[in-house]
Amino acid sequence: MADSELVPAGELAARAGVRFPNESAAYRAARTALLAEEIELRRHIERVAEMRRALPLGGAVPDSYRFIDETGGERALGDLFGGHDTLIAYNWMFGPQRRRPCPMCTGLVAGLAAAAADLMQRVGLVVIGRSPIERQIAFKVERGWRDLRFAEALGDAFAADFHALAPDGSEWPALNVFAKREGVVYHFWGGEMNGETMDPGQDPRGAPDPMLLWTMLDLTPAGRGRDWYPKLSY
Repeated sequence: MADSELVPAGELAARAGVRFPNESAAYRAARTALLAEEIELRRHIERVAEMRRALPLGGAVPDSYRFIDETGGERALGDLFGGHDTLIAYNWMFGPQRRRPCPMCTGLVAGLAAAAADLMQRVGLVVIGRSPIERQIAFKVERGWRDLRFAEALGDAFAADFHALAPDGSEWPALNVFAKREGVVYHFWGGEMNGETMDPGQDPRGAPDPMLLWTMLDLTPAGRGRDWYPKLSY
């Protein structure tokens, strides 16, 4: 539907009619104004999603990348699709130099683990690390991530080419989507928001933010804050 055919967000907000006990008139006026902006945000998210879905296929992915899956077998990227034509792959910061994985990555992976069984009805899903697959499986078992699949990248070429490894050896988290057409794997979409795209006072973040933790904290009076980050244990 074209934007010109949509009911104005302010009118929809006024129609909503939601009220809570003991709220003031000032609260209701501010909340209705916010609701209009939330409706506009929802519409913008959908416009962006439509643009994303309309992307042409990206570059063909070389078949030289190799991975070790949880069975211990060596696989190509195309073997990780799980019978689907689309693969969501998240490179987490758990290289061989790390004793434990990145806490931020762990939080995002926990969200993927919770949705993995549902996601894998529609698409392939895999978390890729540079650490040996045995270490990744051990952490998966520790966390109780039953349905999520992990793989070890053999060598650093995949991580470097898909922006999970910096030239100086530093690790980055990387979220990529791949598509398979007639047996050929193509890159479709990858997160490109980084330090060069961040606004003042903000960490680099995606939009929408794929990490549930931050999305939920954004609903609170203090927001996500500036000096707190998750840990592996408390």
